[in-house]
Amino acid sequence: MKNTPLICLEFERDLWVREFTLVAGVDEAGRGPLAGPVVAAAVILPATWANGGFDPRLVDLIDSKRLTEAQRENFFQIITTHPDLRYAIAIVDAATIDRINILQATHRAMNDALAQLTPTPAHVLVDGLRVKSLRWPQTPLVKGDARSYSIAAASVLAKVTRDRRMREFDRQFPGYGFAEHKGYGTPAHLAAIARLGPCSIHRRSFAPLKPEQGELFTDTRG
Repeated sequence: MKNTPLICLEFERDLWVREFTLVAGVDEAGRGPLAGPVVAAAVILPATWANGGFDPRLVDLIDSKRLTEAQRENFFQIITTHPDLRYAIAIVDAATIDRINILQATHRAMNDALAQLTPTPAHVLVDGLRVKSLRWPQTPLVKGDARSYSIAAASVLAKVTRDRRMREFDRQFPGYGFAEHKGYGTPAHLAAIARLGPCSIHRRSFAPLKPEQGELFTDTRG
């Protein structure tokens, strides 16, 4: 796979030289689906990589959405077993998403992942816009998962973790096709909801699952 010229250590290196040696990248997976959890991951790359030593196995790491499933699984294995990397993963379930809304659930997952890191990061690179509730100094990076290696690493951990969880749900709740669509609102998924009704991992606060929109799955013809 040809690497994009945008991905780099520029943002991490800028913080490292300013003596922020513990810089975490954070990203999430699963904001948009109709079912399943939202997952966030945080990754700290070693500050020693500022002067070389970058693991060549990670050179083609990029935004998880641009990788194949096999590539994501390979990078997941490298990141989670690398002796010089620190990482953490947090999951917020569908019931909590319905209770506090998806934005707050996403931010909770990010905070929870970062809180698990030991030692705690001094600065965080966030994919997307500024997260007001984040409990650490931050630098937001639009399309950060295609610009920063630490955010890209976090995106892979979040995506692989969520996909694995959705495959588990596919076995627990057969008939919805969670292993294929991962909870997104595909035509096949919507048809399954119409046929079977929502299950316990569906997000009832999401259209078309909101109670006031239930007629989308009900035949009201006389």
